[in-house]
Amino acid sequence: MLSIEYPYNYAFLDEGSKREIRRSTLKAVAIPGYQVPFASREMPIGRGWGTGGLQVTLSLIGETDCLKVIDQGYDDSVNAVSIKKLVQNCTGIETTNDSEEATIIQTRHRIPETPLRKDQILVLQVPLPEPLRRVEAMEKQTKRLHAEMDYSSIWLRLYEDIVHWGKITIGADYPSQVNGRYIFNPSPVPRYDLSKLHQAEGLYLFGAGREKKIYAIPPYTDVVPLQFEDYPFEVESFEGLSCRLCGSDDTYLDEIYDSETGTKFHQCSDTGYCEKSQRERGSLV
Repeated sequence: MLSIEYPYNYAFLDEGSKREIRRSTLKAVAIPGYQVPFASREMPIGRGWGTGGLQVTLSLIGETDCLKVIDQGYDDSVNAVSIKKLVQNCTGIETTNDSEEATIIQTRHRIPETPLRKDQILVLQVPLPEPLRRVEAMEKQTKRLHAEMDYSSIWLRLYEDIVHWGKITIGADYPSQVNGRYIFNPSPVPRYDLSKLHQAEGLYLFGAGREKKIYAIPPYTDVVPLQFEDYPFEVESFEGLSCRLCGSDDTYLDEIYDSETGTKFHQCSDTGYCEKSQRERGSLV
């Protein structure tokens, strides 16, 4: 597998490591929402900066793939650019900012605005895969609770929020049920993005390198956020707001403060989607 052009194994990891990660990934796909342990490898980036997602991407990527990497919606953040350069340097594949061109999308904190197709894979970087960790510190106990389908402590956590604040205050990492069975952590994506997981056409893979876990949401799988009948699940509201660059009023918007003028404005979190919208409207400089 070594060559003069690429003086290391294709996609950085050795073939045995990639096979082991792929086996864990297949098991995760077969049991939606179940956290599959895997032997997380050392990577040339710090743990907690996307090593889990990067290992999943490197184990799946092939010579005909096209890769997109985003960090909180941005294609040009330091984390996104560094991961793209690493993958490109050890594979030579094409990269893109367009979600529709990519076959594999690796992301942190956001899901692209454009829905996945059945021939696309979205890989999410996950810092904390265990949804029960906030209510139970011991791994042995969380495994038992999952096995017994005992999620009363999570429901109690939501109820305490309502008692204290009058609403559920969880923003990211919102606990959701997969396929009517496991409660899982969708990674720190905003509540706005959770609907994109439900009955999606594409495959969602979640990699946690530091915690050594992989889990998955296969295509056409039910993903339902936890909610009470009298306190239904709600997403972030951007009513009356629009992107200052492309004019979109139906996307997730970031609030940005201009220190020079002292004003606030909003623009699309998904920069690739925003740029494409501007090109279609002929407003991109």
